Amino acid sequence: MKNASFVPHPVTDTESFESLLVGAVKAGFPSPAEDVREKLDLVKLLVRHTASTFFFQVDGVSMVDADMDEGDILIVDRAVDPYNGCKAVCFIDGEYTVKRVVIHDDGAVLMPCNEHSTHYKPIPVGPDNDFLVWGVVTYIIKKA
Repeated sequence: MKNASFVPHPVTDTESFESLLVGAVKAGFPSPAEDVREKLDLVKLLVRHTASTFFFQVDGVSMVDADMDEGDILIVDRAVDPYNGCKAVCFIDGEYTVKRVVIHDDGAVLMPCNEHSTHYKPIPVGPDNDFLVWGVVTYIIKKA
């Protein structure tokens, strides 16, 4: 997400990712599998605003403690207003990054979430920065 000329493609109403939903699976005690099959449209399930929703793949490990691992897919919605503590794709000084956004009266701080690395530092955002919260992360699709 470092390329400032990156132009993502929004989800459209005509696109869908359908799969067969076999049924619910217990995460507690096992139960007999039910023979339930129905269509599951992941776009309808995971996307609230089709014209403003984009998919990104995580590149890097600065957000592993926010459950964003390398290769995971982020669903990012530009129609969701940023809020204090949200995980968001941000544009700052010509580059895109995903961070937790901490909002203050005098600006913001983009917080990495990797406690096991001293490489990633908070990024203070002030009036001298070219800054935009590009979109809020609404879902994370984990790789297996």
